[in-house]
This record gives sequence, structure tokens and C-alpha cells, in this order.
Amino acid sequence: MAGRQVIPRPPGARPGRPAPWAGLPASVRAGVGLDRVRRAMAVAPGPTRPGPSLDVEIDVETRRQRPAAVLVPLFEEEGETRVVLTRRSSQMRSHTGEVAFPGGRLEDGEAAVAAALREAAEEVGIDAAAVEVVGQLSPLTTIRGRSAISSFVGLLPARPVLRPCPAEVEHAFDVALADLMADGVAHEERWDIPGMPDRPIHFFDLPHDLVWGATARILYDLLGLVIAQT
Repeated sequence: MAGRQVIPRPPGARPGRPAPWAGLPASVRAGVGLDRVRRAMAVAPGPTRPGPSLDVEIDVETRRQRPAAVLVPLFEEEGETRVVLTRRSSQMRSHTGEVAFPGGRLEDGEAAVAAALREAAEEVGIDAAAVEVVGQLSPLTTIRGRSAISSFVGLLPARPVLRPCPAEVEHAFDVALADLMADGVAHEERWDIPGMPDRPIHFFDLPHDLVWGATARILYDLLGLVIAQT
């Protein structure tokens, strides 16, 4: 369900590849606890490794791409890891009504991980002190805004009490990772974009929301790492 979202699907868009978890038994896709997420992030290559690199500021070249950072907030409930998502307010200048992670642009001199934690506190009231940052997912660039996004995986000790900022967030909700990997939820399309032919675009069809674009790509990358820890 796209709602007010604008999906700039180009002519010639076509089905892509199945997700890494497609076809796996339901038992493998269920029961994903935070320990499994922690293990996945610990063995993930490159920028996903936790450590001092989380606080290194984005370089000059990346700053030309409007650097931004998001937090991927996760908590466990009844043995299942759940992820916090938001729907952007109609008052926002861009990406109105889209599903997103808490996050935004870096302030001058601000480290990416600090920006992600600050934005999560401002947008939905997540206490930065309660977040255990366990890794960073591969950076990506958005199609339309050309923003360079750094994504940080943060674990919460329990279900957070969310207090959405009305100016930025219309609605905050959560969904289980197992539900994102359920049959018929995720699909990939291939788009031909100027300068980026055959680019994979990911979608998650939830009961009341459609997740796509950068947010879906981040979820896809996270789930791919987690499902490898079976």
C-alpha cells in the first residue's frame, strides 16, 4: 500500500532476484533474537564491524552528497527481534508519507553515529544512552536526493516508549524481522536510471505500509546478514 508515497517507477521496470531468505523454511526465518543480530554484525565485513570506525566523520568527497545518518533501532519481544520504523510527516518538504528510519543530515562537525542517535531522540524519543550500537551497515546513496546515508544498528533493552515529533513523524511503529521475511512481503525490481542501469530497488509490502527505497535497502542488507547466521 503506497498511500501518499510517490514511487518514481521508470518505464521498463522489471522483476528482480528473489531475496536470500526466499524459499527457506519458516522455522529458519522465525525466532530471530537480538543475539543472532549481534552475531551477524560481529562477523559482517567492512563498515559493518563495530569499533572506533563508527565515530569517524564522513570524508570531504562524501560530504558533497549531503551526508545523512539513520539509526536502525531493534528490540526483542517474545523471542523475535522487532525494528522501529516511522512514517514521515506531511509537513516535511520531501519524501512525504514515506516509511523511514529515524535519522537526518549531519550537523557541521558531527560524527555520523552521533547524528543517528540525536535524530532518533528528536524524532521518536529514543534515549541515546539506552542504545547499544553494534555495527554499521554498508553506506548507500539515495536515487532522488543523492544523499549519502550511514546506517547504524542499535539494540534496545526493551520495547521503547515512542514519542513521535509531529513536525517530522506522522506515525511510529514496529515490525518483526520474521514478518519482513515472510512469504510475499519482500520483492525486488530492476530499474534503469540515468547513470545507474539495472539498479536493484527493494520493496516490503506490509499490511498498512509500503517500504521501499533506501529504507528497504537497509532492511534488505540487515536481513541478509542475519539470515546468514543460521
